[in-house]
Amino acid sequence: VVPEIMIPLIGHPNELRFVRQQLEVVAEKIVHESKVSVKYMFGTMIEIPRACLVADQIAEIAEFFSYGTNDLTQTIFGFSRDDAQAKFLHVYLQKGILKDDPFQVLDRDGVGEMMRIGTKLGKKTRPDLEVGICGEHGGDPESVKFCAKLGLTYVSCSPKRLPVARLAAAQVLSARSRPRHPQQGVSQAQAQDTGVPRAGGRPLPDPSHPYP
Repeated sequence: VVPEIMIPLIGHPNELRFVRQQLEVVAEKIVHESKVSVKYMFGTMIEIPRACLVADQIAEIAEFFSYGTNDLTQTIFGFSRDDAQAKFLHVYLQKGILKDDPFQVLDRDGVGEMMRIGTKLGKKTRPDLEVGICGEHGGDPESVKFCAKLGLTYVSCSPKRLPVARLAAAQVLSARSRPRHPQQGVSQAQAQDTGVPRAGGRPLPDPSHPYP
């Protein structure tokens, strides 16, 4: 097990660079005192639109990204999640202003597009960058499928949503592993894709047994 240290609400690479420098000082001190070396990964949550747009710079410092989709939705829509859900979001849904609650189903055109940009930029700098999401969207099957299309490899959500998240991720794995029709000119080996999502940060179970 490799511990992962994740810093939230980063909007500028210099913020993350400063925090990492402080962390490394503390880590070196602990290693020296305990005489035990522990390998760890250093990453950040992507929760601010600016972070998505400068993700290539952030990836120079971070070894993994976790999209905090709850806060990213808030900052992109300009909504307070608590206020919106308590005061006016139901009106938006009733009148058809919004099709879905963006805090339950990932907004693909806005939030999803920012995630696509951030992932593309981050992997341009660091091809082995691990990218996933953390938030209630991790428990929504359609959101999980969309994240898989972006190349994300794990989802994290509240415990009550974990069984649904694991099932949705397993369904994506099953669909990707299924050979395409020969007339499409794609071999079974080509149809295989190892970039499958994991739920709760753990490798997926066999799709026929999605629950732990």
